[in-house]
Amino acid sequence: MIVVYGIKNCDSVKKALKFLNERSIPYSFFDFKSSPVGFDKVQEWLNHVDMTVLLNTKGTTYRTLGLKSLDLDNNQKTQWMSKENLLIKRPVIQYSSNVIVGFDLSKYEGIFQP
Repeated sequence: MIVVYGIKNCDSVKKALKFLNERSIPYSFFDFKSSPVGFDKVQEWLNHVDMTVLLNTKGTTYRTLGLKSLDLDNNQKTQWMSKENLLIKRPVIQYSSNVIVGFDLSKYEGIFQP
């Protein structure tokens, strides 16, 4: 089962969902705004991807919260992502026992087959 995490109005999430829909690949979608993920889920993802991949340091939320100036360690970053899911780069796609973050057409084509 493929599970997609993100927010509906995110362009990268829209591209990922369009990709899956066009190929009739079934998935479940969890919107961070209505179904936020907690510390355990973020930690689970970090077992598969690096912090630099999962934490969205280029987004508005990161800048607004002023996190760059706090010099956070990885545990603190994980806690922040758990409290503020919009700090998580989108989409996060969990499939089998793997996790990929962001939209990359060539990577998707190599992984997701109808």
